[in-house]
Amino acid sequence: MTLLLWLLALAGGLVILSLSSDWFVEAAEKVGLFFKLPGFIIGVVIIGFGTSLPELASSVVSVIHGNSEIVISNAIGSNITNIFLVLGVSALFAGSYTIKHDIFQADLPFLMGSAILISLMTYNRNFTIFEALICLAALGLYLHRSIKNGQIGEQIKEDEAEEVVKPALMTWLILIISPLLISLGADLTVKAVVAVSELAGIGTEIIAVTVVALGTSLPEVMVSIQASRKGKGDIAVGNVIGSNIFNTFAVMGVGALVGPLTISSSYPVKTLPIFLGATAMLYFIVQDKKVHRFEGILLLLFYLFFLASSYGVI
Repeated sequence: MTLLLWLLALAGGLVILSLSSDWFVEAAEKVGLFFKLPGFIIGVVIIGFGTSLPELASSVVSVIHGNSEIVISNAIGSNITNIFLVLGVSALFAGSYTIKHDIFQADLPFLMGSAILISLMTYNRNFTIFEALICLAALGLYLHRSIKNGQIGEQIKEDEAEEVVKPALMTWLILIISPLLISLGADLTVKAVVAVSELAGIGTEIIAVTVVALGTSLPEVMVSIQASRKGKGDIAVGNVIGSNIFNTFAVMGVGALVGPLTISSSYPVKTLPIFLGATAMLYFIVQDKKVHRFEGILLLLFYLFFLASSYGVI
């Protein structure tokens, strides 16, 4: 196949990943409400993991195919994209919005902690199974803290307020078929990334940290844009924070349990500093519990710098 065909295959794989993940989340939420599952399962496990399914699926498949360098590039690249692009675009569309939820109790501390922890673990370009288990344990602690802070209680009230409708046959079919489509999209994406990198002479990790990270962050992009336009700043910012925590702990943790991870030599020098800088920027931006349009423009400029530096333009 030519480079153009593989690029089309890459785009197709990312579209399948994004759409099938979105379908799965919607179907799972309807089924969960019908069976009166706890708000914890619906609000955190289904929706929280759902937005990170593209990253998780593509990372697991890449390890199975022997291209494990994609895992950390995808996870960290998605986190950078979430902050610079997702938050930037949402602020650009909304103008400005206010964060009402107290994100300083658990969300922001866990976000900063996850960034520092994964940086310390991966700086030496070695990520062990023991470190993966620590990440998964930290994820469990975050979920427990979320319940304790009452965030899940709010979700339960919202769920109970909705009319419980028996899932249609199509909902059940989507619930069954969408995981298969997610696997198919992940498989096609990984194969295309490897092929494009070989044909174009670009490192696999570069494509993963930019193109794949952008594609797998599309669910977060759409959710945050819609939320910010409706004045729901809590959802827009919470979506980014929650997704980044899941990417750091779950994607890296599960990926390392599937097989050993390879970390490129450029990661500690190029990607890691930008990741830490992006996380620090998010922390300072939300200090006043407001996100302004000019801050969104600034984040988008940083995203352009991230892309340009990744491909050696600057």
